[in-house]
Order: sequence, then C-alpha cells, then structure tokens
Amino acid sequence: MSGGRKLLFSPLPLSEFGKKDFVFPLGGMIHSEGLFILMKAKKTKDPKEEVIFYGLPASPGVVHGPAFRFLHNDVEVLKYQVKESDHESEIERFEEALKITHSQILQIRDDVAKNLSEKEASIFDAHLLVLEDKALLDDVVNEIKKSGQNVEQCVDRVTRKYMDFFNKLEDEYLRERSADLSDISKRLLRNLIGETAAGTAFLEQPKVLVSEDLTPSDTASLDRSKLLGIATDTGGMTSHAVIMARASSVPAVVGLRGFSDEVQNGDFILIDGFDGIAIINPGESTLFRYGKVKVRRKKIKDLLEEEATLPAQTKDLQKLTLLANADSPEEVAKGIENDCVGIGLFRTESIFLRKNQIPSEDEQFEEYVKIVEAAKGRFVTIRTLDIGGDKNLTGVSHDNEQNPFMGFRAIRYCLRNPDLFLDQLRAILRASAHGPVRLMFPMISGVGEIVRAKEFLFTAKRQLEEKGINFDHDISIGCMIETPSAVMIADFLAAEVDFFSVGTNDLVQYLLAVDRVNNQIAYLYEPQHPAVIRSLRKIFEVGRTKKISVTVCGEIAGDPHFLPILLGLGVDSLSASSPLLAELKFFARRFSMKEAKSLVQEIEQLTRPNEIKQVMNSFYEDRVSDLTE
Repeated sequence: MSGGRKLLFSPLPLSEFGKKDFVFPLGGMIHSEGLFILMKAKKTKDPKEEVIFYGLPASPGVVHGPAFRFLHNDVEVLKYQVKESDHESEIERFEEALKITHSQILQIRDDVAKNLSEKEASIFDAHLLVLEDKALLDDVVNEIKKSGQNVEQCVDRVTRKYMDFFNKLEDEYLRERSADLSDISKRLLRNLIGETAAGTAFLEQPKVLVSEDLTPSDTASLDRSKLLGIATDTGGMTSHAVIMARASSVPAVVGLRGFSDEVQNGDFILIDGFDGIAIINPGESTLFRYGKVKVRRKKIKDLLEEEATLPAQTKDLQKLTLLANADSPEEVAKGIENDCVGIGLFRTESIFLRKNQIPSEDEQFEEYVKIVEAAKGRFVTIRTLDIGGDKNLTGVSHDNEQNPFMGFRAIRYCLRNPDLFLDQLRAILRASAHGPVRLMFPMISGVGEIVRAKEFLFTAKRQLEEKGINFDHDISIGCMIETPSAVMIADFLAAEVDFFSVGTNDLVQYLLAVDRVNNQIAYLYEPQHPAVIRSLRKIFEVGRTKKISVTVCGEIAGDPHFLPILLGLGVDSLSASSPLLAELKFFARRFSMKEAKSLVQEIEQLTRPNEIKQVMNSFYEDRVSDLTE
C-alpha cells in the first residue's frame, strides 16, 4: 500500500479494503466474521492528510465543508467563603438564576416546537423537571448553609454528585441522561456568573460542527442556516442531539472516538450520515466519489416526488401494502398524506413519556381519539405501553437492572400493574367507537402472557359494558413477535391472535445477543444476519398456514434494500416512518416478485452477513443505477 491516507478506529469489512488505498500504521487483528479491527492509531503528521473515521450513522445525508470545533469548556467556578449573614443572599442568587434558566429553556422549547415539532420540543420537558426537582434544589440550599461557600461552588458540587450517580448506572439510556443534568448545570452556572455560551450565530459561512458531544440545548440553539453537518466523539442512537439532528435533516455521525482531537479549525470535513463515516481533508478521488453519491441521491429524490402518486406495487403489479408508524396525531396525518393504508404502529408510550407521568384513563382516551380521527377512516394499530429498556418514566420506580432490555418492561410491566393496564385498555376500547382500531401487545415471549393480556381485555370490556359505554366488541387483537421464543412458538401464538407484527429492532438484538444502543458492539448489530432471515421466513410461513396477517414494523421495514427480501419471504405489509414510504414505493416498481424470490433463494445459501449485504446492495444498485446516471 502506498501512503497518503489513514484509517482510524474502524471495524470494516475486508471487502472494502480492495477498493481503497488505506495505510495501517500500527497493525490490527482479523475478526472471525471477516472484519479488520485497528487497535490503535498514531497522530497525523501532515495536517492536510486525509484521515477516515468510522462511527455510528445518526442522521442521513452527505455534506462537505470547513470545520468548526465546538468544544465544551467547563465553566470556571470560583470558590470562596460566604459569611453566615450572607447565606440568604446566596440562596436568593440561586433562586434568581433558576428563574432565568427556566425562562431560557422555555424559550428554547417554544422555538423547537415551532421550527421542528412538539415531539422534539418535549425533550426539554426533562430539563424543566430538573429545575423543579425538590431534592436537588434542597441539596444546593443545604450545601450553601453547611459549607458556607458561594452558590456557584455548591451548585457545581451537588450536580456533579448526581451526575456521578447516573454515570455509574448500567442502563445506557439513564447514563445518557447524565448529559441532561450537565447541560442544565452549565447553563445555571453561566447565568450565576454572567457568562454567555458560544454558538454558531457568529459564523460567516456554513460549517461542519465538530464536538466531543452536544447537549440538547446546544443543538436547539444552533443556527441551522450555518450548520452543514455534525460529527461528535461520543453519543449513541438514543441521545437527544441525534434525535434533533434527524428532525432538522442535518447529516450527522456520532461515536467517532478521538475525532475532535484530530480536527483543526481550517480543516475540511466530509460527513457521510448514511454509513457513519467522517473524513478529515478528503482527497480529490474521495470528493469525486461522494460527489456522485450526492448527485445520485438528488436524482432519486426528484424521482420520488415525480412518482409519489403512483400505486404501491411491484414491476409485475403485485400490490404492496404500506402502513405508517406514528407517535402523534401530526405523524398520523403525515402517513395519510403519504398514502398509507393505515397506521401499523402507534406507540402509546410517547404519551406517557411526553407527560413524564402516568396519564389517567380519560387523558389517554382523549389522545387516542385524536389519533383515530387523524387517520380519517383508516385503521390504527395501538400498541399497549412499552416502557423499560431505554424508555423510562421519572415517576415510575425502576430497579437498577443489569439487563434492562431483557428485564421488567412492556407486557411484563403491564401485567404486574393491573390498574394501569386496565386504564389503558379501557381508553383504547373507548377510542375504538370513533374509528377502526386494532390492539397490539408488545414483547410477548409465551402463550401465558397473551392469554393473561386477553383476560385483562375481557375485564376491561365487561367494565365498559356495565357502564353502558360504547366500543368495538370485535376489536382485532395482535401481538408483536420480537423475542426468539415468540418465533419458535409462533404457531401457538397464532391461535390466540388475529395478526402478528414483527418488531425487528428488538428481534435482531435478542437473536444476536447485541445490545443495540451499545457503541462498542454496534458493528455486530446486523439485521441481514442469516438467523434473522430464517426467523422471518418461519414467522411468515406460520402466518400463511394459520391465515393471519403479518406486518414488519421495525427499522428494516423502511429500508428499500430489504424490501425485495421481505416481499420474497412473504410479508403481508410493511409499517415504516412516513417519510420512508415514498422510497419504498419507488423501489418496488423496479423489480418483479420473481426477481425478489430469486434473490431470497440466493441469500439463503450465504452464511455471512457481509456477503448477504453485498448481494442486497448489488440488487438495489442494478435497478437504480440507470435512473441516476
């Protein structure tokens, strides 16, 4: 290999190495699945040398531009003693800073709701709750009185104590919430000492923002007209900054360990938010390659708009049933605008998380009616509460579980909390009187769970009947297939329900024993793994045999590369985020069912995920390349 480029911190398929001229300065190891893992890298000597980092794709898109290093410096906190007679003055300063901070976050929340949506704005509700947390606020006041030190020092000491607690938790989601507290702490301290946080407003031209990490208020306060893309050293797929980057359509890559240390102001950065790649000072050949990618994506986007009103069907006129996933009435409306047949998944936990508490039956009923009415006569599949794992409520007690994704969550939580479960079931049933509703239970691992859930549903129906409240007595009942045990006993479960919905996000992580929010093993999360393909075939075959419909509602349902495989295996319908439906329709018209079944036969002979992925990509490329040349 000749010099000129270096690859840093990357698990990468060996097949890629033949395509690029990489230099491996300190060697590495060969992984059993055909991955080269570079163990360590040295500093770049030439500041203009092309350096490639691999992280997690956080928000799709390709951009190239100058770097802006947005680095977080801790607020300098002075330490001095305060006379006992001045303690009340310090407490008053603290209370005034709380009011200012509260006002600032409310303003950020309003701006985000106006420019993005209420869903993204609700991120800041957690920040507001921190400012109202009596235990934390009392700790600061007591620290002032106990230590006799200035309020800045006391705020810093107390919030660091809380952050240390969060950082020691096993739960990845809760550890990331430590960043929320850090964000609030810095804003509070700056307000106490009169500092203003730096931002992008002063930039003369749009740039690629590079940072160790971004807090939610950092992201919300950025001037998006000056922001080309985002690249961060840390961060996972559940971080608030990632959620907001996606909502803002800003290409982003996270988990680029050590990236900000390598970047200098004046460097040019290329961000590939599709594959999770960040390149410092890309060379001409790289820019040429990515330029073609960008032009191609633009052509595809134009074609999607041209063909938006065409029917959802394959080249040989096989109908494609497309449903939409939703968290709010606004998202339901978007699904209808994109011509979905119905709502394949409404996540009720979005209501609970938005309120950050358990809503009453009447509150839930009002929310579900809004969803049903927004669907305009199309059916809505309402999934019962799925909290736990990476979704927790502040007001709900959670033990410090070592394996929260396989712990006390979803249907397990509901069955152990009958009052909460019955409230929700009655609310859903009442909403079914206002339009077509299907009811779905998540994370079923055995027949006993679905039978018990149906017993609760029977009780809820009887309670409504006794009160003379109207509802759909024949409401369809379904369960999610997202555990290996559910796959193995799918035929038993089919006898208890009217439909299946395959949650591939959880199914993949359980089948492969890969925590999907763990950055360290993200490269092992492979939806195209042969075990996943075989599991899908089994589920679809059971559906056909038992004459019940099967929908796929996980991430792969919205990936056009997976579309021919799912159709070839025999899926009945796909449920995806509304913006993805147009591309699914677009690609479906580029192949026939005969070609899809032939593709399935080919990949079922392959043993490695990277081989399957290559075949999937080739199938896609062969059918769109002529359109974009």
